[in-house]
Amino acid sequence: MLLVSLSSFGGAQAHFSLFLRFFVEKRRYLTEKELIELNALCLMLPGPTSTQTIISIGFRIGGPRLAYLTLLVWMFPAFIIMTAAGITMSFFSKKGLSIEFTKFIQPMAVGFVLYAAYKVARSQVVTKTAFVIMVCAAVITIIYNPPPPFIFPVLLLVSGAITTYKFRKQPKQDKGVVNIRWENFFLWLGVFALAAILGAVTKFFPIRIFESFYRNGSLVFGGGHILVPLLYSEFVDLKKFLSSQEFLAGFAFVQAVPGPVFSFCAYVGALSMRNYGVGGEILGAFLASAGIFLPGTFLIFFLNRFWESLKKYRVIRASLEGIIACSVGLVIAAAYTLFLPIHLTLLNIIFVLGTFGLLLFTKIPPSLLILAGLAAGFIF
Repeated sequence: MLLVSLSSFGGAQAHFSLFLRFFVEKRRYLTEKELIELNALCLMLPGPTSTQTIISIGFRIGGPRLAYLTLLVWMFPAFIIMTAAGITMSFFSKKGLSIEFTKFIQPMAVGFVLYAAYKVARSQVVTKTAFVIMVCAAVITIIYNPPPPFIFPVLLLVSGAITTYKFRKQPKQDKGVVNIRWENFFLWLGVFALAAILGAVTKFFPIRIFESFYRNGSLVFGGGHILVPLLYSEFVDLKKFLSSQEFLAGFAFVQAVPGPVFSFCAYVGALSMRNYGVGGEILGAFLASAGIFLPGTFLIFFLNRFWESLKKYRVIRASLEGIIACSVGLVIAAAYTLFLPIHLTLLNIIFVLGTFGLLLFTKIPPSLLILAGLAAGFIF
């Protein structure tokens, strides 16, 4: 798992190919068909898709304990790097040092988001219905700028409901009795309610940080790029814990870091608690990471126990088309939202389109692109 974590650059699509190589072809822990099914299952749940797939593999091999250990090893390298990045950015801010060297990183971050939207749309949005859902989700999110938090789950639920009418196109399977064990669902719901109540009653800032990320982790479907509009809306537009420049720089940094893109939350959590010193920044990174990863973990444990029975229902499989199309629309809207605070200059447009083009037509690693952008920022 550590080897996979240190090798996993490039987001959910690249992660899947690594899982295929390490866990199917090399270790033979499961078959290719089983891995594809697990990945599809995770796409249906809120939370980080790659992380939930990893947890599911650990759960299948060794039960809950191995699944939790798998999660820790998977996220640890990225958590350390992004926490350090957050503390470093906070140090620059407190000392009044310029972060102008990140000026090219910001439009590059928009290029990364555009590329993610293009890749997912090309592979997943293949019907007219899905295309219309994608466009509508993007337009609605852009119109409501900044969008209220409730708009994301509403759009996802409605989109999934729209495509359920296609259930007859799904192949029939013999249905058995679905035996549901509710422990992990109630654990997810209990932590959700407890964090919200404690945060509202005590006003204790660390609890409110955990609650914010736990809530976002319970609402986001898909990869880390889907998380961007939620975090930007809450932590930049509404709460103003980060500047747009700091947010975009951190999002670009995470592209050069191995492991889950959701580790970006460690960076946001650290900067959100910068007023509490370095200890507070580390605590903020930990609480943000725990908050963002736990909902998906609890829910994948819950669903894993009866997935074999549930996936036989055609309505469930049909709804996935709408959910994925809506998620792509949210990524497109995120690219637009992230570009708004950037100065509309020819150079910034070149960096956005140049990053997108290099990712699309070359095999240059994202880490090298980020280093080149930082170097350009220092030179100019």
